[in-house]
Amino acid sequence: MGILDTLKSLLSSPQAGQLEASIIPVVLNEVLGKGDQGGLTAIVNKLQQAGYGDQVKSWLSDGKNIPITGAELQEVLGNAKVKELAAKYGVPIDQLGPILAQYLPKAVDKASPNGTLPHTA
Repeated sequence: MGILDTLKSLLSSPQAGQLEASIIPVVLNEVLGKGDQGGLTAIVNKLQQAGYGDQVKSWLSDGKNIPITGAELQEVLGNAKVKELAAKYGVPIDQLGPILAQYLPKAVDKASPNGTLPHTA
């Protein structure tokens, strides 16, 4: 199962709101996919280098995911990138960071069933 399939299944759950269900797959694809952020592995590396290694380690393991805040994620991705994504997809910037922070740990968790990300992530 690819990362986008995983995200679609997460977003089809009853907990996913209308905004998340319609926008977040596209935004996460850009952030995690082949966009200028370098894919899921590159985002994980950026998070580890920025001091969020404990969070990333928890997402890769079978235990509970340690959360990250929207502000922390925005810091790692860069304010300019988050503003660009918010503008591009018509998502209020104050909502984009928290949405990404909610779904990124789940995406990493689902993409790493054996505790490591696939080389294509």
